Amino acid sequence: MAARKLAGFLVLALVITICEAASVFQPITNAHRSAASQLFTPVDGSFPSLEEAYEALRSFEILGVDKKADIKSATCRSVIETLGSSSPSPKDLFHALRVNGILKCEVKDQLFEGIVPKLKAVVSSASSLLDFYHSIGSLDLIKDQSSNVDVLLSDADGVFRSIKALSQSDGRWRYSSNNPESSTYAAGLAIKTLADVISLASSEIDQSMIGTLKNDISKLFDSIEKYDDGTFYFDEKVVEAQHQGPLSTTSSVVRGLTAFADVTSGSIKLPGEKILGLAKFFLGIGVPGDAKDFFNQVDSLACLENNRVSVPLILSVPATVLSLSKKNQLKVKVNTVLGSNAPSLTVKLVRASKSGSKDGSVIESQDLKFDKESESHFLDLPKTVDVGKFLFVFEVVLHDSELEKGYATGGQTKVPVFVTGLIKVDNAEITVLDSDLGSVESQKKLDLAGENVVSLSANHLQKLRLSFQLTTPLGHVFKPHQVFLKLKHESKVEHIFVVGSSGKKFEILLDFLGLVEKFYYLSGSYDIQLTVGDAVMENSFLKAIGQIELDLPEAPEKASRPPLQPADPYSRYGPKAEISHIFRAPEKRPPKELSLAFLGLTFVPLIGFLIGLLSLGVNFKNFPSSAVPATFAILFHLGIAAVLFLYFLFWLKLDLFTTLKVLGFLGAFLLFVGHRILSHLASSSTKLKSA
Repeated sequence: MAARKLAGFLVLALVITICEAASVFQPITNAHRSAASQLFTPVDGSFPSLEEAYEALRSFEILGVDKKADIKSATCRSVIETLGSSSPSPKDLFHALRVNGILKCEVKDQLFEGIVPKLKAVVSSASSLLDFYHSIGSLDLIKDQSSNVDVLLSDADGVFRSIKALSQSDGRWRYSSNNPESSTYAAGLAIKTLADVISLASSEIDQSMIGTLKNDISKLFDSIEKYDDGTFYFDEKVVEAQHQGPLSTTSSVVRGLTAFADVTSGSIKLPGEKILGLAKFFLGIGVPGDAKDFFNQVDSLACLENNRVSVPLILSVPATVLSLSKKNQLKVKVNTVLGSNAPSLTVKLVRASKSGSKDGSVIESQDLKFDKESESHFLDLPKTVDVGKFLFVFEVVLHDSELEKGYATGGQTKVPVFVTGLIKVDNAEITVLDSDLGSVESQKKLDLAGENVVSLSANHLQKLRLSFQLTTPLGHVFKPHQVFLKLKHESKVEHIFVVGSSGKKFEILLDFLGLVEKFYYLSGSYDIQLTVGDAVMENSFLKAIGQIELDLPEAPEKASRPPLQPADPYSRYGPKAEISHIFRAPEKRPPKELSLAFLGLTFVPLIGFLIGLLSLGVNFKNFPSSAVPATFAILFHLGIAAVLFLYFLFWLKLDLFTTLKVLGFLGAFLLFVGHRILSHLASSSTKLKSA
């Protein structure tokens, strides 16, 4: 039991070590496509709201999941109802138009023409950022969906200034002039709204205002937060009623930034490291379990996939554990955040150094080869690479220098890699020594790679020594994370010792004289078990190497007793022994002929009764001649026959309870018809006597 616990602890420790080190970002995978189908599930062909419908449709569109046909009919009906409503809110119109942009519902231009004046009126009277965001965003959506409707803003400069008046000096925005609190999430909404204003402007916007907005964006990015792994994200500084989490806040800023970059000329000066860090933030989340978070992640990555600021390229290592025994290659992939192929480039391994070692790099300045079939870069590990944990530093170099302005590679990327191999175990021996002289009492060689088991004996005046050497595939001394020696008494009491290293070998010396109290003075047989394990050791083992018979002195009166061993849960809660039922042998039955003879005898009284009736003569004179009394008479006799037949069935196969149930119905029937026929006979007899 304890051995299983120790083995489980060993495996768990190795897995945790690898998982903690392997913080490698991966582009969007098929796991997101499967999750999208589970998170966005329509009910009766539609979603509870048009906002949720858009989030589902947009996520499906980005991931290439075709589910429009399943929800188009019901959703388009809701879109047309919302657009045709007499007094819809700008928010409802905004979500309806976003859904229509994907589903392409059959919305007539007359419907758009009726909406546009209402939206422009909202823009003219708007005082809050959300009113601007929904109304101007709706106009921009109509512009993309119908070319026959005039949605341009005649006073775009004035609208731009009205929205810009809500900005703060640190790049954040207020939701309204009455709200003094500023928000990073609101900044993303404001930048997206201003991008729509530029798109809807009937004349060119004042370039000085656009330049001011670019400076605001730079200030906003000055307040960006960072993790140690190169991840960048935005978060609210003040927690309020409209507070948003880091994911939705960062997503809002990314949407605003990419939309603004699409409608303005010139470049927005932002470090490529921060753009790449934003991509790492969204990818580092994994697969969110919430539909809203899932949409924010996927939609933001789609914005970063195609933007005019800087497209992030993600360097990923599919396998961060490489085996020397299997001759694994180092493989590296470079893709966009959605998994598209990167432009022509070279992946360079700048250096690879062993973690915790003061020695120099084991690999320096190596260009990885490119495999067109797998779209990956690979490198065969040099023979100088030994087992251990390494830090690989990669650099992406674009072949076309002009592309460096449009792509963010992030400079050098550090990836922890485990190189595993088979560890050689040599010079393993176990020895019993005399305590006084230190002379060898008995010595046994151990084959830790084989199945040999040794048998030893010792008393409390002797010592036990175990020693062995571990070497790597290149012949270097190997020091694993865990080396344990366990002695387990036949009473299940066990003792675990850590085996230390001295020089090139591992050795442990157990002085039984000093361990008698720890062993609770328990003499008898002890199983010896050795555990050696490490994350890079492919042949880690937990091995029983033999037994030792210990002769210890008797325990004094005040000596501590061995602890009670926990009961084995399997013996307590596991399956019990099968219960075998022994039935009594059936009684011996009479011969078949005798049973049939007895059956015949049971019919003798009935036959005698019938003969008696025939000899006495049957009188049919009183049988009713009228139709109704005759019917009751016939039913009465049939009821008696049914009772007799029921008795016959009871004798053959029916049980008592079933027979009584049927007899209850037959008895009630006989009581009714018998009473009627007897009443008729009594009445006839009375009339006959009176006559």
